[in-house]
Amino acid sequence: MASALPTSFPAEVVPQAPEDPLFGLMRAYKADPSPNKVDLGIGAYRDDNAKPWVLPVVKKADEIVRNDPEANHEYLPIAGLASLTSKAAELVFGASSPALAEKRVASVQAISGTGALHLGALFLAKFYKIAGANRTVYLSNPTWANHHQIFTNVGLPIASYPYFDKSTRGLDFEGMKATLRDAPDGSIVVLHACAHNPTGVDPSPEQWAELAQLLKEKRHFPFFDTAYQGFASGDLDRDASSIRLFVEAGFELVVAQSFAKNFGLYGQRAGCFHYVAAPAPSAAETTTRVASQLAILQRSEISNPPIYGAKIASIVLNDPALFAEWQDNLRTMSGRIIDMRKQLRSKLEELGTPGTWNHITDQIGMFSFTGLTEPQVLKLREEYHIYMTKNGRISMAGLNSRNVEYVAKAVDKVVRETQ
Repeated sequence: MASALPTSFPAEVVPQAPEDPLFGLMRAYKADPSPNKVDLGIGAYRDDNAKPWVLPVVKKADEIVRNDPEANHEYLPIAGLASLTSKAAELVFGASSPALAEKRVASVQAISGTGALHLGALFLAKFYKIAGANRTVYLSNPTWANHHQIFTNVGLPIASYPYFDKSTRGLDFEGMKATLRDAPDGSIVVLHACAHNPTGVDPSPEQWAELAQLLKEKRHFPFFDTAYQGFASGDLDRDASSIRLFVEAGFELVVAQSFAKNFGLYGQRAGCFHYVAAPAPSAAETTTRVASQLAILQRSEISNPPIYGAKIASIVLNDPALFAEWQDNLRTMSGRIIDMRKQLRSKLEELGTPGTWNHITDQIGMFSFTGLTEPQVLKLREEYHIYMTKNGRISMAGLNSRNVEYVAKAVDKVVRETQ
């Protein structure tokens, strides 16, 4: 028997990585035998029966795909399904956007929002090197945890700007502005287009305009992450207004776009990455060059993007009747989330739960920062089998007409006992 050879990856070189907190929470929830357990950590939509909801319009598009006699499993082009990327760009920037008319947009299909973020990070790591630019990526505090890994994994340094004000449970706008004003000129700033994850706190239209002016003065580079267009307010145009404001202001910027939430295509990994050149005589030529390099990066990473989810989204985006039905489906999802916010706040206020709870309805989108402390969160888990992340973030999609009162009463008891 041959003698055992030492590994090239000992523990001091490859230490055991910690379990992802969200997936650890999911595992603990699934193992809990309590009939009263409530999952408020889930980052996916659930209907009022706590079940995954396949959008009716997605079912129709699926039928079209399966019954298409020309359907096959051939490779897509490196840049993806053109009928998707073109309509995805219109969805984000508006069909009448001058940026599209002037060919200042390069769009590439990506592996949902995460893949789009990674592609953008990789592009910036390789090419964002102009004189005077700062390669540090500024992320909101807090932000989606995966943002940190995505940018550090490609070698870009990260920093944070204040975002959530714990005292008001709203936006720390002054702190945000002060940090971005003090940041080195030309820094990369990641912005959540709407339904900020994890806080549910968005700037007002007036604050977005002020941010655009500040970023322009500092020559910062905006990197938008849009995962909830149409899902946040139920209005596709409203939820894209921050991005359109920056494009209209003449920024060069990039956008990571996901179709996981607003199409319910979580496991299909459908999304797009968009580059927008600033208005200039050479803008179209710049866009062409950028698109060529994005194709090379895509080729080396995934070669060709997946086809099924892309076809589903493309069919809906290109058919006026299905598009209208999709908008109705979006209003159904966003409307249920908004109703759950109203019910939770109402029940907490009826109970006289200590503190103020207006932030529950002031915030928007799938997530809410409740203001609950880590000890309160753990008590809710241990005594009431209610699962949420340690920072008190809850997914409103986990609430329904059958459990919202139970959750409110449990929160009331825990807050009173652990003030």
